[in-house]
Amino acid sequence: MPHFILDCSEHIIQLKSPEEIIKAVYDAAESTSLFAKGDIKVRINPFKYYTIGNTKDDFIHVFGNIMEGRNESQKADLSKKIVSTLKSMFPDVPILSINIREFEKSSYIKKSMV
Repeated sequence: MPHFILDCSEHIIQLKSPEEIIKAVYDAAESTSLFAKGDIKVRINPFKYYTIGNTKDDFIHVFGNIMEGRNESQKADLSKKIVSTLKSMFPDVPILSINIREFEKSSYIKKSMV
């Protein structure tokens, strides 16, 4: 169920392969034991055109979308594990960040539920 969408500068996927980045984020999320094995989804959106404070600095921002029900400590641990993983992979990338958003159970619907 959880979705982790990485927005990043296009140069990021030249430093490491998309598959390697996806696996690292997947493994970091899975290591928290917050999600069922096989439910984690990871995608990458590399950007050719962007500005960061009027620069072309490399960046990675992860949008984490998870089902409601985890406490603040669990969400903070999830964020720290993912950013720590990316920091070890990309020590020279100046901007690494994440935010966690929650789906509301009452309004979340997927194909198998209809």
